[in-house]
Amino acid sequence: MFILHDGPPYANGSLHIGHALNKILKDIINRYKVLHGYKVNYIPGWDCHGLPIELKALKELRGVDKSSLTPLQIRDVAKKSALEALEIQRKEFISWGIMGDWKNPYRTLGYIYRQDKPVYWSPSSRTALAEAELEYRDDHQSNSVYVKLPVINSTLNSQEGLKDNLYILIWTTTPWTLPANQAVAINPNIEYSIVCPNNDILTIQNNYIIATKRLDALQKILGTELNVKFTFKGQQLIGTTYIHPISEKQCKIIDASHITEESGTGLVHTAPGHGMEDYEACKKFDIPTFCPVDEYGIFTSEVGESTFEGKSVLTDGTLAVIEYLKKRNSLIKEEKFKHKYPYDWRTKKPIILRATPQWFANVEAIKQRAIELLEDVKMVPKSARYRLEQFTLSRSEWCISRQRSWGVPIPVFYESETDVPLLTDSSVEHIIEIFKKHGSDGWWKLDDQELLASEYKNNGKTYRKGNDTMDVWFDSGVSWTFILEQTKKKDFKTIADLYLEGSDQHRGWFQSSLLTSVAINDKVPYSTLITHGFVMDEQGQKMSKSLGNVINPSTVIKGGKNEPAYGVDVLRLWVASSEYVNDINIGKNIMSQVGENIRKYRNTARFMLGNLNNFKYNQLVEYEELDLIDKYMLHETYNFGKNIKIFYDEYAFNKVVQALNNLSNVLLSAFYFDIVKDRLYADHITSQSRRNVLTVLYHILNIYTISLSPIVPYLAEEIYDNYKNIRPKENDSVFKLGWYDLDEKWNNQLLQQEWNTLKHLRGEVNQLLEAARKDKLIKSSLEANVELYVNSSELLHLLQNHDATISSSLEMIENCSNNTLIYTKKVDLSGGICKIIIKRASLFKCPRCWNYNAQTEGELCKRCENVLEIMNK
Repeated sequence: MFILHDGPPYANGSLHIGHALNKILKDIINRYKVLHGYKVNYIPGWDCHGLPIELKALKELRGVDKSSLTPLQIRDVAKKSALEALEIQRKEFISWGIMGDWKNPYRTLGYIYRQDKPVYWSPSSRTALAEAELEYRDDHQSNSVYVKLPVINSTLNSQEGLKDNLYILIWTTTPWTLPANQAVAINPNIEYSIVCPNNDILTIQNNYIIATKRLDALQKILGTELNVKFTFKGQQLIGTTYIHPISEKQCKIIDASHITEESGTGLVHTAPGHGMEDYEACKKFDIPTFCPVDEYGIFTSEVGESTFEGKSVLTDGTLAVIEYLKKRNSLIKEEKFKHKYPYDWRTKKPIILRATPQWFANVEAIKQRAIELLEDVKMVPKSARYRLEQFTLSRSEWCISRQRSWGVPIPVFYESETDVPLLTDSSVEHIIEIFKKHGSDGWWKLDDQELLASEYKNNGKTYRKGNDTMDVWFDSGVSWTFILEQTKKKDFKTIADLYLEGSDQHRGWFQSSLLTSVAINDKVPYSTLITHGFVMDEQGQKMSKSLGNVINPSTVIKGGKNEPAYGVDVLRLWVASSEYVNDINIGKNIMSQVGENIRKYRNTARFMLGNLNNFKYNQLVEYEELDLIDKYMLHETYNFGKNIKIFYDEYAFNKVVQALNNLSNVLLSAFYFDIVKDRLYADHITSQSRRNVLTVLYHILNIYTISLSPIVPYLAEEIYDNYKNIRPKENDSVFKLGWYDLDEKWNNQLLQQEWNTLKHLRGEVNQLLEAARKDKLIKSSLEANVELYVNSSELLHLLQNHDATISSSLEMIENCSNNTLIYTKKVDLSGGICKIIIKRASLFKCPRCWNYNAQTEGELCKRCENVLEIMNK
């Protein structure tokens, strides 16, 4: 069995070209495995939960006050929207020729703890976000401020002249977090200085504490010379108290190893309710978190200053804080600061960090084990390993709770008086049984008492159910459990053979699947991981509606305004032709070239099918009876077949396409077909020479069709349908044939060596013939005789064995006359020197075979006379 586990796309809209890239790559692999006799387990999946679907469903509601909707009403609307989108996508996937169990898709409908700590919070979505749901913009502008904070209790105050005029100087790009300030952090190992300004930009009599290495930078930023009074180690600042920037309370300076001298002042405003590092630093000193910001990113009444309350922290709330600092004479400098900042990847709006009670998975406890187990996973490309490892190692925890209605509810209760969570094996098992009867909607349909396990109903405590739902990455990250359920796997090293998704899934589904499987099974969920890039336009630009460069799969297949209809196989061949591990391009010129390749495949197959008409399997000629050129072509076919299997096994589909193009255009059309046309068209229909060619064409067609089939199944089925009656056993599909077998007798290395010499010679002969045509001395190569003069018996023997393969009008001579000489050339070959002589044909054109072999004008050549004589008997 071969298991390719499908990464579930969101069921929230039309399919785009990236979906085509992803699903077609998977289908090529699955079809290849089918041909090798595998039972393929590929169950398409959809992610039906999550914020994108909920927002889309709410957007579609017209004339409804969305704030008045209950969670159950929101879930009904979201479910309907998701299932409608799922059906549209399902039909389109099937139309792309994607094989799968479409009638039975899957749908996502000791390490866990709860903590009140800062998380990435999206005011625009009103929910917590995981790191994987962020995207960073480099052009974000913040209002940065330098603020002075009075020192009121420090050993430094005892220094002469510092009793009442000593200040900490801090810098922040988030002024709105200053009301939540709980400490200032310093590095005890950094050298600090007390400095005083040299002019009235700062108040002259004031003294400021800064990191010594920041002196030069701050002089430029503040526009004044700063005179150093004395220096000291940061350790001396620990325990110093200062007055809060907004309120009048006293706070302390604490030590924190993450503080550097790279930016700011070396003293860092610390708000544990709004920063991860701030939270960890304050946690060591039992400093509580404080977060006066609600789910909309609005200052609450807890902020303590009425002019801030009700304002958005990202806009007017920031301006209000800055204005307040000015009035208190605490603001030293304000300036715009351009920097990288996280945005909600769905709404494309900035996020904040906000402390709220959330549920977390402890990644720290399992990530090293996950990295160890990844060592046995094959990665395509190899560089993907480092990327996935780094994303995994960079996480210490995973916020798995979300404040939305559409999702899987977290089955937790809270004690009404203490808010202590109730999450035990028995309480969860009871919820599971309820979900089996009512689905996850039961969490909202039933009251708290019905949801509570019986053992907790009369224990003297009252409980309320929680309203959080599961992060969709956790939801989809455990989708491997569906495989275990379907396949009944018990003893396994990995769950699925392959995961294949875009490079963004290193921080998404690849990682969430890894972490959940390692936590539960102590095993990785995949043995091979393939990553593809993104689709760009023809110039390598990202597709967007504003640029007008979006190409939809349906337009490629069915055509559009002034756009040709290429069909499904061209779309699939475009995917296979691409070096998909990188970003790939699509556009009119690219699709036109891919369409031309399909046309060549079709013409190549048509030539073979046309000649094999009425040919039967029992007419095949044994290998030993074939002509040398036919044996050589089987040798090339052997190499082709071997390489194709290697390329498919390595998932190098672009190399498969290159090999198919080379076989079609170079080895067949320009070489073998050109040489054997004379035998096919002019020799007797039952002659040995013609049957030799047909035998080779039969073998090539079989291997050619099977090699094409994973990539262009519609064309392959069409080809097979036209020659299946020739085969010894007729099947109704090319995918029931199995992979082809290659006869080891075809692997003839001696012929290969001989043909290295002969191809060189043939190329030289063709160049001379082309020169004669360009000079209009002959109209076609048939009007010329080619004579070869050689200086060694070894070369003479080689040419005599292969005479008809150099030119159809070839003679080996010892002496030549110059009366009809057109071109001549000497060529160095392995085994000797060959002199090529091109002459005008001395005989007449045969009206049947068109060769210049007839003795009399208008009469047949001897070969054609004999053929017609046999036919007339």
